Amino acid sequence: MTKNNNIPAIRFKGFTDEWEQRKLGELGTLKNGMNFSKDAMGIGFPFVNLQNIFGRNEIDIDNLGKAMASTAQLKDYNLLAGDVLFVRSSVKLEGVGEAALVPKTLENTTYSGFIIRFRDEAGLDDNFKRFIFATEDIREQIMSQATDSANKNISQTVLSNLEFYLPSLNEQEEIGTFLSSLDNLITLHQRKYDKLTNVKKSMLEKMFPKNGSCYPEIRFKGFSDAWEQRKLGDISSSFEYGLNAAAKEYDGVNKYLRITDIDDSSHAFRDDDLTSPDIDLSSAENYRLQEGEILFARTGASVGKTYIYKEFDELVYFAGFLIRAKIKPEYDAEFVFQNTLCSTYEKYIQITSQRSGQPGVNAQEYAEYSFLLPSCAEQKKIGNLLRQIDDLITLHQRELEKLKNIKKSMLEKLFV
Repeated sequence: MTKNNNIPAIRFKGFTDEWEQRKLGELGTLKNGMNFSKDAMGIGFPFVNLQNIFGRNEIDIDNLGKAMASTAQLKDYNLLAGDVLFVRSSVKLEGVGEAALVPKTLENTTYSGFIIRFRDEAGLDDNFKRFIFATEDIREQIMSQATDSANKNISQTVLSNLEFYLPSLNEQEEIGTFLSSLDNLITLHQRKYDKLTNVKKSMLEKMFPKNGSCYPEIRFKGFSDAWEQRKLGDISSSFEYGLNAAAKEYDGVNKYLRITDIDDSSHAFRDDDLTSPDIDLSSAENYRLQEGEILFARTGASVGKTYIYKEFDELVYFAGFLIRAKIKPEYDAEFVFQNTLCSTYEKYIQITSQRSGQPGVNAQEYAEYSFLLPSCAEQKKIGNLLRQIDDLITLHQRELEKLKNIKKSMLEKLFV
């Protein structure tokens, strides 16, 4: 590992000393975990497995498994506060070498043979250890030396020879505390996002009829009539296929919406990779989206995915693997769109999209989709409420993405 300069791009005030290059093996000891027999699993003492590490920088201590171990094994494979556990073997390359801190001493707890324990003997800051092993330099060193067998593997030798730079303990503490606070913010917004997503899921189940009923479980005050069955084709003035045009670099005005531009979870128009249609748009006015129009993915793994146009998405043209339904003005388009997020719609797509080749649903089949509708006034009430929840979900999703990008940037700039 070669460095032109052993100071980071960003530093906290008061720190000017150069960082010192070290190898992990110089700072502590490494030990592989225990290989348990099948009969020893599921009983006995707490046990850390790969799933307690993946996607984390701190061990998930609330969901430990169990494994039988002797007194000697409990002593040899123990876990102390400040230990770092590395994934030794992973099906995917990006999983090998993932590292997570043991946040507190775990009594009578062992760890899997697919894990390598690093025990710090140099007195590194615990929070600093949570983040340094996720930096790009260290991840590249690990993945470039992973060996191939049934899984991707690394050895103690690879970890022992990891090279990185260390600042003073005080600077480690500043960096670790800052990144820990950032992680806490990410966790907070993730919880809010998850909670709202669960609220939305519950509302979709309870505000639309199910199990053959014509009445939903919960309703707005003043509505009591039975819902009536309609086909999507009955409430739409037309179904049209999109532009058969390639995408080009975004021109700053004309947006091109393809299946991949629809977010899988929020169904919003993703703006992280904008493009424009590579075609003379003077003859493409009919492919420009308007308020109250819904798009349906017609082929491939994303068949059935939907999107509703909103004015804040500005000037948008839609691509050929999408079908546009223009909802008649006497029906609420938002209500119709929200219906496509329900389990009844999902089941319809699963059945209808079956093909000998890749899955697909054409315009005629979308027009046959049958569902229950209340009065237009009730449609609007339901549509508006669910849209407000969606907007809150999107707000927290964007905040999450922003915070994660800040963290990614800080991991690059706070470390050498």
